[in-house]
Amino acid sequence: MTAPDPVIDERGSSVDELEVGLEPAGAEEVAFVPWSLMLQRRVAGRLSGSPRGPWIVLAASLLGVFTASFTITVLTVSLADIAKDLGSTASVLTWAVTGPSLAMAVLGPIAGKLADRIGARTVYLWSLAGVALFSFLAILAWNAPSLIAARFIGAALGAAAGPSALAMINRSFPPERRAQALGYWSLVGAGAPVLGVVVGGPLVDAFGWRAIFVLQTPIAVASLVIGFVVLPRSSRGDKQRFDIAGAALLAGGVGSFLVALNRGPEMGWTSPLVLGAFLMGPVLLVGFVMAERRAVSPLLPLRYFRNRNFSFPITNQFLTNFTYMGGFILTPLLLHEVLGYSTTKTGLVSIVRPLAFSIVGPIAGYLVIRLGERVIGIFGSLVLALSMVGLAAVTASSSLMWIEVALVLSGIGMGACAPAMIASVANAVDNRDLGVAGAASQTMSQVGVVAGMQILLTVQATTEAAHGVRSYAIAYYVGCGVALAAAVAAGFVRRTRHVAPIPATATA
Repeated sequence: MTAPDPVIDERGSSVDELEVGLEPAGAEEVAFVPWSLMLQRRVAGRLSGSPRGPWIVLAASLLGVFTASFTITVLTVSLADIAKDLGSTASVLTWAVTGPSLAMAVLGPIAGKLADRIGARTVYLWSLAGVALFSFLAILAWNAPSLIAARFIGAALGAAAGPSALAMINRSFPPERRAQALGYWSLVGAGAPVLGVVVGGPLVDAFGWRAIFVLQTPIAVASLVIGFVVLPRSSRGDKQRFDIAGAALLAGGVGSFLVALNRGPEMGWTSPLVLGAFLMGPVLLVGFVMAERRAVSPLLPLRYFRNRNFSFPITNQFLTNFTYMGGFILTPLLLHEVLGYSTTKTGLVSIVRPLAFSIVGPIAGYLVIRLGERVIGIFGSLVLALSMVGLAAVTASSSLMWIEVALVLSGIGMGACAPAMIASVANAVDNRDLGVAGAASQTMSQVGVVAGMQILLTVQATTEAAHGVRSYAIAYYVGCGVALAAAVAAGFVRRTRHVAPIPATATA
């Protein structure tokens, strides 16, 4: 018995028959169409002919990204309160913060491939549903393991939101306009944690840490509903077998490397677990490359790494995130231990960095159209390096203005680099692999985040006995060197060519 032919919607995409309320071929048609599907099709039909359509898709996608990311900062500053309430320690509960970062880095490529294979909208909506469910379960957490489990599983499902959202955004805008749209991606990515502290901090003070997830759950549900109504359906990709071997090898290789970085400062860099993880990572990644060469439908097509507009931008993303987040984790310690700032003052002073990032992101997106990805990427990397020099010069007598300027420079540098490099990666791949492109960007960024935080902290801690306060400067200079390497990587990126002038009413 052969399967019935699929129903084709107005954009040529196949739609499940049960979804549209029809009986299988040969049976009598049912006139009923689910109201939710009817509403979604009506909205999609209007957006497809509207010049505002791509921007509405962008806004809906970014709402989901905001939902998944705005809790991390307020959760970090609330760890002591959470530990006291759950009868645990802050060091144990740091896994509620670092676990999601590990999950995003490890599972991002799998999520990106699924977005290309079964549709970015489908993966995005399931991802948000997972975030909503496990955010609700975090409210009910009764001990540290239950909270860590809810955060980790929710983040594992939420890891798909980033690559699938990027795929939908990149498909909605022509290549030469993607950096402009991704500037707003940077605004939300950097601004969400700031807003999380501003709004979530008072809620935690008034109602306790569970208020973080009480706030996140309805926002996640709203994002899910809005995404269902607004986001366009996308056709499914190839039907070839999913690259399970490649997924397992990549997840194991990246995961081993990140676990080694994460546990190194706590257990010692020469402990058997850390050394074993450092050795296992490269072995598994070599196995991944070998598996991808043989795979019929590889998880990450290796041919893209021969394209300088793919390989050098993701290298830049790794290096800039290394510097930015390494400085992000190091600076509060400097302000508290060297300048004697209180926790509240440290938080207020530090907020200017992500704030500058979020403001500069959209501006950089527009400038990329005029100046090109290479110029903006080099500029951002050099400004980030300059900010590390400024922070390295901080002493106990430094003025607040000097510190704020150095932090603002960090935000400007990262805000300039991010949209230019992410757009370059997207423009370097085929449209059917935009989910893979988004996943590659997310994974390299997260690996850079973890590496920068752990390595710069280790540099500072290991040099403190011999150099005292200057140990912070040494760590910042390491970050400066990494940012200069990022500028070199950006220098190899070619500018995206404009095929033709874009009319004011252009849509995706």
